[in-house]
Amino acid sequence: MTLSTARQDLLIGRWQSTRDLLRDSYGAWGLRTFRARVLAETACDGRAVESWQSAEPDNPDALVMRAETEVARAFAAAAAAGAGDPCEDSIDRTALERVRQVCWYAAEAAPADPLPWISLLTLARLYGDGHPEVWRWWREVLHRDPGNREAHHQALRHLSARWHGSHGDMYNFARDSAATAPPGSPLPVLTQAARVEHFRHIVRLQGQDAPGLTFHWNNDVAHHDLRFTLHQWLAHIRPPAHAPLVADLNLLAHALVLTTMYDEAAQVFRLLDNRAAMAPWLYTGDPTAQFVRWRDQLGGR
Repeated sequence: MTLSTARQDLLIGRWQSTRDLLRDSYGAWGLRTFRARVLAETACDGRAVESWQSAEPDNPDALVMRAETEVARAFAAAAAAGAGDPCEDSIDRTALERVRQVCWYAAEAAPADPLPWISLLTLARLYGDGHPEVWRWWREVLHRDPGNREAHHQALRHLSARWHGSHGDMYNFARDSAATAPPGSPLPVLTQAARVEHFRHIVRLQGQDAPGLTFHWNNDVAHHDLRFTLHQWLAHIRPPAHAPLVADLNLLAHALVLTTMYDEAAQVFRLLDNRAAMAPWLYTGDPTAQFVRWRDQLGGR
């Protein structure tokens, strides 16, 4: 059973392969979270998850997947309403509370599983002033899976100036998480994710001609962060790089080419094996054109 097959099944209303994938990755929390996130995005527009919950009401995974799907739907609804940032009143607070309750039921049904708490942590961003329980939910995730990649990226976004924090809060969190992560953990890439978030916020407020933006990617601090990521994470990856690594490898490749560390970028492109992600490339131009350009340019290194 593959993730691609499960996605195709969801599109036609079949949920059995989703059930099997989540069951088979139970305990491998990082992989399970990655699968659930991808499947929830696919399940948003259909009713397959509801059908699964009706058919197997005593299966905790059905409720966990329902919670994750409801969070994905909440973000889709917010985007459709133009509420791409917090503090906009177009997000229905009653609807958010309904989704929060579904996540809470999932957490009670699957007490060892960090995924419902990650769902809550994600949902917290949509509350205009942030949810007062967000850091308790964060601690619940850490209790179950201290190095969870997705949870750390959600916390980073929550702490960004674009959402409920500041550039300083975000960078401090990224560097603290990177410094305490064991070798081989993808958490050092948080420093590259923070730089992308910072860039997006500057461009949104001041445009592409904002003062200092020329040196945003290529400076001593960016170099230092990248070398730490290369040493602590990339040096431990052996091909083939599995699907859950693709998003972080794209973050790293993007940062390396903009920081002119081309030999290191070429290594990352080889690991990616032509697997592009829209983000972060879309924030600095046409994503496909950029990826193809750098892939081809660095292919001979």
